[in-house]
Amino acid sequence: MTEEPHTGDIRELAEVPAVEVISRAAVMLMSSAAEKLGLSDPNPDESPHLDLDEARRVITALAGLVTASVEYLGPHAGPIREGLQALQRAFREASAYPDEPGKGPGEKYTGPVH
Repeated sequence: MTEEPHTGDIRELAEVPAVEVISRAAVMLMSSAAEKLGLSDPNPDESPHLDLDEARRVITALAGLVTASVEYLGPHAGPIREGLQALQRAFREASAYPDEPGKGPGEKYTGPVH
């Protein structure tokens, strides 16, 4: 007797609306960037997870995703953009030598973040 795989709470990917897939990807990238900026620790500057090189990559990927998909995000666009900008500002604050405006992570897609 072969058992059928359990699919009770699992949806087929084809059934998930694009806005939900994009939003979930954005939230995952935001969470990753926050971790790599040390923001989950009481003192981010001393976080064992602090890795600005990795944070730059994740924030840039997030900026590309948000910029390319903003027209499809509807009411989710504002909060996701605000989250991205907060991460870009946090990156600037965490950097010993901050990038020039327009040169920070993802700013080639979003424009300068102050």
